[in-house]
Amino acid sequence: MTKARAIKQTKSVLYQAFAIFLGCVIILPIIYALLISFMPANQILRRPPTFIPKTWILDNYRMAISATTLGRFMINSLIIAGVSSIIRVITSAMAAYAFVFFNFKFKNIIFMIFLGTIMVPSDIVLVTNYRTVANLGLINTYTGMMIIFFCSATNIFMMRQYFMTFSTSIKEASTIDGCGNFRFFIQILLPLSMPVMTTIFISSFISTWNTYLWPMLVTNQNNMRTVQVGVTMMNFPDGVVYGPIMAASILVLLPTLLIFVIFQKKIVGGIMGGAVKE
Repeated sequence: MTKARAIKQTKSVLYQAFAIFLGCVIILPIIYALLISFMPANQILRRPPTFIPKTWILDNYRMAISATTLGRFMINSLIIAGVSSIIRVITSAMAAYAFVFFNFKFKNIIFMIFLGTIMVPSDIVLVTNYRTVANLGLINTYTGMMIIFFCSATNIFMMRQYFMTFSTSIKEASTIDGCGNFRFFIQILLPLSMPVMTTIFISSFISTWNTYLWPMLVTNQNNMRTVQVGVTMMNFPDGVVYGPIMAASILVLLPTLLIFVIFQKKIVGGIMGGAVKE
């Protein structure tokens, strides 16, 4: 038993060491970008390279904000990512509720069609989506930039799988007590589904926030650009200036980091709570 325990502990230590190493590899470029954002221009490209700024400055952040209307771009991205993520959670929950608790013809076939859309690359429907949005007169509008993010077959699948963990006796008991479908959905099912809803919201927010191609296609006015497009529009008389670009990248990263920090406890609490459910 002692030898088996020692082997198990050794494997655990090696696994944790590998996880820490992998995490450091992933976060190292972000840390380096953060350091460059505080570094004067003459230190960024010097040889040998300097990783720690000898002089810490905030001029790069001032240039990043003044070079473009970065504040306006961030507000646009917050509106698009926030609203579309909330709507995606709502549509995913409603669709999953119908697939789990309602019985209707061809339910399984319709659900399989939904899952089949996951295998369709987004680039294939890009032109079709653009023509549809243009025909609806939604170019240079928030709705035009958000509309393709309102629904996701992957999120519907996640919500459906989570709803299937609930016993049907709960729904039957609530129906006997006079609780209708809408009341059961709002007051019972959704409060118990906060972990998966939070996960869907965070993943949707981050993916929408980082979207570049679609907002660039459906906007041609600077005041409607998103932050990802705005960073690429940073022009300086001296050519490429890495300090302000890294500063803008760090500013762009902050909202997604803040969202994750705010909801992290709910995700961990939901996972731990689900682990003890029977």
